[in-house]
Amino acid sequence: MTFLPESNEKRVQCYRVIDDDGYPLPSTQFHHVNKELAVKMYSGMVTLQTMDTVLYEAQRQGRISFYVTSNGEEAINLASAAALSSNDLILPQYREPGVLLWRGFTLQEFVNQCFGNKNDYGKGRQMPIHYGSQKHNYFTVSSPIATQLPQAVGAAYSLKMDKKDACVVTYFGDGSTSEGDFHASLNFAAVMEAPVVFLCRNNGWAISTPITEQFRSDGVVVKGQAYGIRSIRVDGNDALASYNAVRVAREMAINEQRPILIEALTYRVGHHSTSDDSTKYRPVDEIEHWKAARNPVSIFRKWVQRKGWWSDNEESEFRSNIRKQVIHAIQVAEKTEKPSLGYMFSDVYEEVPSNLIEQERSVRETIKRHPQDFPKDVPL
Repeated sequence: MTFLPESNEKRVQCYRVIDDDGYPLPSTQFHHVNKELAVKMYSGMVTLQTMDTVLYEAQRQGRISFYVTSNGEEAINLASAAALSSNDLILPQYREPGVLLWRGFTLQEFVNQCFGNKNDYGKGRQMPIHYGSQKHNYFTVSSPIATQLPQAVGAAYSLKMDKKDACVVTYFGDGSTSEGDFHASLNFAAVMEAPVVFLCRNNGWAISTPITEQFRSDGVVVKGQAYGIRSIRVDGNDALASYNAVRVAREMAINEQRPILIEALTYRVGHHSTSDDSTKYRPVDEIEHWKAARNPVSIFRKWVQRKGWWSDNEESEFRSNIRKQVIHAIQVAEKTEKPSLGYMFSDVYEEVPSNLIEQERSVRETIKRHPQDFPKDVPL
Protein backbone atom coordinates (compact mmCIF):
# COMPACT_ATOMS: atom_id res chain seq x y z
CA MET A 1 0.00 0.00 0.00
CA THR A 2 1.72 3.19 -1.22
CA PHE A 3 0.56 6.76 -0.68
CA LEU A 4 1.83 9.53 -2.88
CA PRO A 5 3.79 12.10 -0.83
CA GLU A 6 2.37 15.56 -0.22
CA SER A 7 4.94 17.05 -2.58
CA ASN A 8 8.36 16.30 -3.99
CA GLU A 9 11.28 17.14 -1.73
CA LYS A 10 12.93 19.02 -4.60
CA ARG A 11 11.21 22.20 -5.72
CA VAL A 12 10.47 22.74 -9.41
CA GLN A 13 13.31 24.78 -10.89
CA CYS A 14 12.80 28.31 -12.16
CA TYR A 15 13.85 29.13 -15.72
CA ARG A 16 16.10 32.19 -15.87
CA VAL A 17 18.22 33.74 -18.62
CA ILE A 18 19.88 36.73 -16.97
CA ASP A 19 20.83 37.44 -13.36
CA ASP A 20 19.83 40.45 -11.30
CA ASP A 21 22.72 42.47 -12.76
CA GLY A 22 21.66 41.78 -16.33
CA TYR A 23 24.42 39.25 -17.10
CA PRO A 24 23.51 36.10 -19.06
CA LEU A 25 23.51 32.97 -16.93
CA PRO A 26 25.87 30.23 -18.14
CA SER A 27 24.48 27.19 -19.94
CA THR A 28 21.00 28.70 -20.26
CA GLN A 29 19.39 28.17 -23.64
CA PHE A 30 17.28 30.99 -25.02
CA HIS A 31 16.18 32.54 -28.28
CA HIS A 32 18.23 35.67 -28.86
CA VAL A 33 16.34 38.90 -29.43
CA ASN A 34 17.63 41.59 -31.77
CA LYS A 35 18.13 45.27 -31.01
CA GLU A 36 14.78 46.39 -32.43
CA LEU A 37 12.78 43.91 -30.36
CA ALA A 38 14.80 44.46 -27.19
CA VAL A 39 14.52 48.25 -27.35
CA LYS A 40 10.79 48.05 -28.07
CA MET A 41 10.30 45.73 -25.09
CA TYR A 42 12.31 47.98 -22.80
CA SER A 43 10.71 51.23 -23.96
CA GLY A 44 7.31 49.61 -23.46
CA MET A 45 8.24 48.68 -19.89
CA VAL A 46 9.31 52.28 -19.22
CA THR A 47 6.13 53.62 -20.82
CA LEU A 48 3.96 51.36 -18.66
CA GLN A 49 5.91 52.34 -15.54
CA THR A 50 5.54 56.04 -16.35
CA MET A 51 1.84 55.78 -17.18
CA ASP A 52 1.25 53.98 -13.89
CA THR A 53 3.09 56.66 -11.93
CA VAL A 54 1.23 59.59 -13.49
CA LEU A 55 -2.24 58.00 -13.35
CA TYR A 56 -1.69 56.86 -9.78
CA GLU A 57 -0.88 60.50 -8.94
CA ALA A 58 -4.00 61.59 -10.82
CA GLN A 59 -6.13 59.27 -8.69
CA ARG A 60 -4.59 60.64 -5.51
CA GLN A 61 -5.47 64.13 -6.75
CA GLY A 62 -9.11 63.06 -7.12
CA ARG A 63 -9.11 63.32 -10.91
CA ILE A 64 -10.05 59.65 -11.41
CA SER A 65 -11.83 57.32 -9.00
CA PHE A 66 -9.60 54.24 -8.99
CA TYR A 67 -6.35 52.85 -10.36
CA VAL A 68 -4.23 49.69 -10.36
CA THR A 69 -0.51 49.71 -11.15
CA SER A 70 1.70 46.99 -12.63
CA ASN A 71 4.77 48.02 -10.63
CA GLY A 72 7.19 45.09 -10.42
CA GLU A 73 5.41 43.14 -13.16
CA GLU A 74 6.40 45.16 -16.23
CA ALA A 75 8.56 42.36 -17.67
CA ILE A 76 5.70 39.85 -17.70
CA ASN A 77 3.50 42.41 -19.46
CA LEU A 78 5.78 43.45 -22.29
CA ALA A 79 7.88 40.32 -22.70
CA SER A 80 4.89 38.01 -22.96
CA ALA A 81 3.18 40.40 -25.39
CA ALA A 82 6.28 40.45 -27.60
CA ALA A 83 6.22 36.65 -27.83
CA LEU A 84 2.67 36.51 -29.18
CA SER A 85 0.96 37.12 -32.50
CA SER A 86 -1.62 39.88 -32.87
CA ASN A 87 -4.08 37.13 -33.86
CA ASP A 88 -3.81 35.48 -30.46
CA LEU A 89 -6.72 36.27 -28.16
CA ILE A 90 -5.97 37.87 -24.79
CA LEU A 91 -8.21 37.37 -21.77
CA PRO A 92 -6.54 39.49 -19.08
CA GLN A 93 -7.04 39.98 -15.41
CA TYR A 94 -6.44 43.65 -14.47
CA ARG A 95 -2.66 43.96 -14.28
CA GLU A 96 -1.77 43.44 -17.96
CA PRO A 97 -2.19 46.84 -19.66
CA GLY A 98 1.31 46.40 -21.08
CA VAL A 99 0.00 43.68 -23.39
CA LEU A 100 -2.53 46.11 -24.80
CA LEU A 101 0.12 48.85 -24.98
CA TRP A 102 2.35 46.54 -27.04
CA ARG A 103 -0.50 45.86 -29.47
CA GLY A 104 -0.96 49.55 -30.25
CA PHE A 105 -3.45 50.89 -27.71
CA THR A 106 -2.46 54.54 -27.32
CA LEU A 107 -1.84 56.50 -24.14
CA GLN A 108 -4.86 58.63 -25.02
CA GLU A 109 -7.05 55.53 -25.28
CA PHE A 110 -5.86 54.34 -21.86
CA VAL A 111 -6.55 57.71 -20.27
CA ASN A 112 -9.94 58.09 -21.97
CA GLN A 113 -11.05 54.84 -20.35
CA CYS A 114 -9.83 55.90 -16.91
CA PHE A 115 -11.70 59.20 -17.19
CA GLY A 116 -14.80 57.57 -18.70
CA ASN A 117 -15.36 60.24 -21.33
CA LYS A 118 -17.28 59.92 -24.59
CA ASN A 119 -14.21 58.49 -26.35
CA ASP A 120 -14.00 55.63 -23.87
CA TYR A 121 -14.99 52.46 -25.75
CA GLY A 122 -16.98 51.34 -22.70
CA LYS A 123 -18.93 54.63 -22.80
CA GLY A 124 -18.12 55.39 -19.18
CA ARG A 125 -19.86 52.32 -17.82
CA GLN A 126 -16.82 50.62 -16.32
CA MET A 127 -14.38 51.37 -13.54
CA PRO A 128 -10.99 52.81 -14.55
CA ILE A 129 -8.39 50.26 -15.81
CA HIS A 130 -11.08 47.95 -17.21
CA TYR A 131 -9.69 48.25 -20.73
CA GLY A 132 -10.87 46.32 -23.76
CA SER A 133 -10.25 46.43 -27.49
CA GLN A 134 -11.85 44.27 -30.16
CA LYS A 135 -9.36 45.70 -32.66
CA HIS A 136 -6.46 44.33 -30.62
CA ASN A 137 -8.09 41.00 -29.66
CA TYR A 138 -8.04 42.06 -26.00
CA PHE A 139 -11.16 41.05 -24.10
CA THR A 140 -12.48 43.68 -21.69
CA VAL A 141 -11.16 43.37 -18.15
CA SER A 142 -13.67 41.92 -15.69
CA SER A 143 -13.37 42.52 -11.93
CA PRO A 144 -14.55 39.14 -10.55
CA ILE A 145 -11.52 36.94 -9.95
CA ALA A 146 -10.85 34.04 -12.36
CA THR A 147 -14.05 34.35 -14.41
CA GLN A 148 -11.91 34.89 -17.52
CA LEU A 149 -10.33 31.44 -17.23
CA PRO A 150 -13.23 29.19 -18.33
CA GLN A 151 -14.09 31.81 -20.96
CA ALA A 152 -10.51 31.53 -22.27
CA VAL A 153 -10.77 27.76 -22.61
CA GLY A 154 -14.05 28.08 -24.50
CA ALA A 155 -12.52 30.64 -26.85
CA ALA A 156 -9.49 28.39 -27.38
CA TYR A 157 -11.70 25.42 -28.19
CA SER A 158 -13.46 27.60 -30.75
CA LEU A 159 -10.09 28.37 -32.38
CA LYS A 160 -9.35 24.65 -32.42
CA MET A 161 -12.64 23.83 -34.14
CA ASP A 162 -12.05 26.56 -36.73
CA LYS A 163 -8.45 25.34 -37.24
CA LYS A 164 -7.06 28.84 -36.65
CA ASP A 165 -3.31 29.44 -36.45
CA ALA A 166 -3.64 31.15 -33.09
CA CYS A 167 -4.08 30.47 -29.40
CA VAL A 168 -5.65 32.10 -26.37
CA VAL A 169 -3.51 33.54 -23.59
CA THR A 170 -5.17 34.24 -20.27
CA TYR A 171 -3.51 36.03 -17.37
CA PHE A 172 -4.31 35.71 -13.68
CA GLY A 173 -2.73 36.11 -10.25
CA ASP A 174 -1.88 33.54 -7.62
CA GLY A 175 -5.10 34.42 -5.79
CA SER A 176 -7.09 33.17 -8.77
CA THR A 177 -5.77 29.65 -8.20
CA SER A 178 -7.86 29.55 -5.02
CA GLU A 179 -11.03 29.95 -7.09
CA GLY A 180 -13.03 27.03 -8.42
CA ASP A 181 -12.94 28.51 -11.92
CA PHE A 182 -9.18 27.90 -12.05
CA HIS A 183 -9.49 24.18 -11.39
CA ALA A 184 -12.48 23.74 -13.68
CA SER A 185 -10.64 25.58 -16.44
CA LEU A 186 -7.48 23.49 -16.24
CA ASN A 187 -9.47 20.27 -16.34
CA PHE A 188 -11.68 21.57 -19.17
CA ALA A 189 -8.61 22.61 -21.21
CA ALA A 190 -6.75 19.34 -20.63
CA VAL A 191 -9.67 17.10 -21.53
CA MET A 192 -10.63 19.12 -24.61
CA GLU A 193 -6.99 19.72 -25.61
CA ALA A 194 -7.60 23.41 -26.12
CA PRO A 195 -4.78 25.67 -27.39
CA VAL A 196 -4.69 27.98 -24.38
CA VAL A 197 -1.73 29.35 -22.42
CA PHE A 198 -2.49 29.93 -18.75
CA LEU A 199 -0.10 32.59 -17.47
CA CYS A 200 -0.10 32.97 -13.70
CA ARG A 201 1.60 36.03 -12.24
CA ASN A 202 2.60 34.60 -8.87
CA ASN A 203 3.40 37.93 -7.23
CA GLY A 204 3.26 36.64 -3.68
CA TRP A 205 0.10 38.38 -2.53
CA ALA A 206 -3.64 38.03 -3.22
CA ILE A 207 -4.38 41.53 -1.94
CA SER A 208 -3.34 40.97 1.72
CA THR A 209 -3.21 37.15 1.66
CA PRO A 210 0.32 35.73 1.18
CA ILE A 211 0.86 32.58 -0.84
CA THR A 212 1.81 30.72 2.35
CA GLU A 213 -1.82 31.03 3.43
CA GLN A 214 -3.24 30.14 0.01
CA PHE A 215 -1.78 26.71 -0.70
CA ARG A 216 0.67 24.13 0.62
CA SER A 217 1.87 22.93 -2.77
CA ASP A 218 5.12 23.92 -4.47
CA GLY A 219 3.62 27.05 -5.96
CA VAL A 220 1.27 26.96 -8.93
CA VAL A 221 3.32 25.06 -11.51
CA VAL A 222 2.63 21.64 -9.98
CA LYS A 223 -1.11 22.16 -10.28
CA GLY A 224 -0.81 21.93 -14.05
CA GLN A 225 0.76 18.49 -13.85
CA ALA A 226 -2.06 17.34 -11.59
CA TYR A 227 -4.52 18.07 -14.42
CA GLY A 228 -2.30 16.66 -17.15
CA ILE A 229 -1.04 20.00 -18.46
CA ARG A 230 2.54 20.69 -19.51
CA SER A 231 3.91 23.40 -17.23
CA ILE A 232 6.93 25.59 -16.54
CA ARG A 233 8.09 27.96 -13.82
CA VAL A 234 9.85 31.11 -15.02
CA ASP A 235 11.43 34.16 -13.42
CA GLY A 236 8.81 36.81 -14.16
CA ASN A 237 11.30 39.59 -13.42
CA ASP A 238 13.57 38.33 -16.20
CA ALA A 239 12.24 39.79 -19.47
CA LEU A 240 14.27 37.42 -21.66
CA ALA A 241 13.17 34.33 -19.74
CA SER A 242 9.54 35.45 -19.85
CA TYR A 243 9.76 36.15 -23.59
CA ASN A 244 11.29 32.76 -24.35
CA ALA A 245 8.93 30.76 -22.14
CA VAL A 246 5.83 32.37 -23.64
CA ARG A 247 7.19 32.08 -27.20
CA VAL A 248 7.77 28.34 -26.83
CA ALA A 249 4.51 27.81 -24.93
CA ARG A 250 2.62 29.49 -27.76
CA GLU A 251 4.27 27.24 -30.36
CA MET A 252 3.39 24.10 -28.40
CA ALA A 253 -0.18 25.25 -27.77
CA ILE A 254 -0.81 25.82 -31.48
CA ASN A 255 1.31 23.11 -33.10
CA GLU A 256 0.39 20.37 -30.64
CA GLN A 257 -3.12 21.68 -29.83
CA ARG A 258 -2.66 21.49 -26.08
CA PRO A 259 -2.91 23.77 -23.03
CA ILE A 260 0.22 25.08 -21.30
CA LEU A 261 0.59 26.52 -17.79
CA ILE A 262 3.26 29.12 -17.01
CA GLU A 263 3.96 30.20 -13.46
CA ALA A 264 5.85 33.50 -13.55
CA LEU A 265 7.44 34.28 -10.19
CA THR A 266 7.44 38.00 -9.47
CA TYR A 267 6.47 40.51 -6.78
CA ARG A 268 3.75 43.14 -6.59
CA VAL A 269 5.77 46.19 -5.60
CA GLY A 270 2.80 48.56 -5.59
CA HIS A 271 -0.33 48.41 -3.48
CA HIS A 272 -3.02 46.06 -4.76
CA SER A 273 -4.96 49.13 -5.88
CA THR A 274 -5.57 52.70 -4.80
CA SER A 275 -8.04 51.26 -2.28
CA ASP A 276 -5.25 49.36 -0.52
CA ASP A 277 -2.32 50.17 1.79
CA SER A 278 0.03 47.20 1.57
CA THR A 279 2.29 48.52 4.35
CA LYS A 280 -0.44 47.40 6.76
CA TYR A 281 0.25 43.73 6.05
CA ARG A 282 3.81 43.46 4.72
CA PRO A 283 7.12 45.01 5.84
CA VAL A 284 8.36 48.11 4.01
CA ASP A 285 11.91 46.72 3.73
CA GLU A 286 10.52 43.72 1.81
CA ILE A 287 8.89 46.06 -0.71
CA GLU A 288 12.04 48.16 -0.99
CA HIS A 289 14.20 45.08 -1.58
CA TRP A 290 12.14 44.02 -4.57
CA LYS A 291 11.91 47.58 -5.84
CA ALA A 292 15.69 48.02 -5.77
CA ALA A 293 17.41 44.64 -6.10
CA ARG A 294 14.90 42.75 -8.24
CA ASN A 295 13.36 45.51 -10.35
CA PRO A 296 12.55 43.95 -13.75
CA VAL A 297 12.91 47.28 -15.59
CA SER A 298 16.36 47.94 -14.11
CA ILE A 299 17.53 44.38 -14.74
CA PHE A 300 16.54 44.46 -18.40
CA ARG A 301 17.95 47.96 -18.85
CA LYS A 302 21.38 46.71 -17.69
CA TRP A 303 21.29 43.95 -20.29
CA VAL A 304 20.13 46.24 -23.10
CA GLN A 305 22.56 49.01 -22.18
CA ARG A 306 25.46 46.58 -21.92
CA LYS A 307 24.68 45.57 -25.51
CA GLY A 308 25.16 49.21 -26.53
CA TRP A 309 21.51 49.54 -27.56
CA TRP A 310 20.52 52.15 -24.95
CA SER A 311 22.18 55.04 -23.13
CA ASP A 312 21.67 57.25 -20.10
CA ASN A 313 20.80 60.19 -22.34
CA GLU A 314 18.19 58.16 -24.22
CA GLU A 315 16.77 57.02 -20.89
CA SER A 316 16.38 60.54 -19.53
CA GLU A 317 14.94 61.93 -22.75
CA PHE A 318 12.51 59.04 -23.24
CA ARG A 319 11.14 59.12 -19.69
CA SER A 320 10.65 62.89 -19.87
CA ASN A 321 8.87 62.64 -23.22
CA ILE A 322 6.53 59.83 -22.11
CA ARG A 323 5.59 61.67 -18.94
CA LYS A 324 4.69 64.74 -20.99
CA GLN A 325 2.57 62.58 -23.31
CA VAL A 326 0.63 61.04 -20.41
CA ILE A 327 0.02 64.43 -18.80
CA HIS A 328 -1.16 65.83 -22.14
CA ALA A 329 -3.50 62.84 -22.57
CA ILE A 330 -4.97 63.57 -19.13
CA GLN A 331 -5.53 67.22 -20.03
CA VAL A 332 -7.31 66.20 -23.23
CA ALA A 333 -9.40 63.54 -21.47
CA GLU A 334 -10.53 65.93 -18.76
CA LYS A 335 -11.80 68.44 -21.31
CA THR A 336 -13.63 65.80 -23.35
CA GLU A 337 -17.39 65.56 -22.85
CA LYS A 338 -18.81 62.68 -20.84
CA PRO A 339 -21.02 60.02 -22.51
CA SER A 340 -24.70 60.91 -22.63
CA LEU A 341 -27.13 59.64 -20.02
CA GLY A 342 -28.82 57.34 -22.54
CA TYR A 343 -25.78 55.04 -22.63
CA MET A 344 -26.68 53.85 -19.12
CA PHE A 345 -29.56 51.90 -20.65
CA SER A 346 -28.35 50.92 -24.14
CA ASP A 347 -26.22 48.19 -25.71
CA VAL A 348 -27.61 45.38 -23.56
CA TYR A 349 -30.78 44.30 -25.37
CA GLU A 350 -31.67 44.53 -29.04
CA GLU A 351 -35.08 45.79 -27.96
CA VAL A 352 -35.03 47.74 -24.72
CA PRO A 353 -37.35 46.01 -22.19
CA SER A 354 -40.07 47.91 -20.37
CA ASN A 355 -38.32 47.88 -17.00
CA LEU A 356 -35.27 49.71 -18.44
CA ILE A 357 -37.51 52.19 -20.22
CA GLU A 358 -39.22 52.88 -16.90
CA GLN A 359 -35.87 53.23 -15.10
CA GLU A 360 -34.61 55.76 -17.64
CA ARG A 361 -37.84 57.74 -17.38
CA SER A 362 -37.52 57.75 -13.58
CA VAL A 363 -33.91 58.96 -13.73
CA ARG A 364 -34.76 61.81 -16.11
CA GLU A 365 -37.71 62.90 -13.98
CA THR A 366 -35.48 62.88 -10.88
CA ILE A 367 -32.93 65.06 -12.66
CA LYS A 368 -35.64 67.58 -13.57
CA ARG A 369 -36.76 67.76 -9.93
CA HIS A 370 -33.22 67.95 -8.50
CA PRO A 371 -30.92 69.39 -11.21
CA GLN A 372 -28.46 70.63 -8.59
CA ASP A 373 -27.62 67.01 -7.66
CA PHE A 374 -26.77 65.93 -11.19
CA PRO A 375 -23.30 66.48 -12.74
CA LYS A 376 -23.36 69.32 -15.22
CA ASP A 377 -20.84 67.72 -17.60
CA VAL A 378 -23.03 64.71 -18.51
CA PRO A 379 -25.24 65.36 -21.57
CA LEU A 380 -28.87 64.42 -21.15
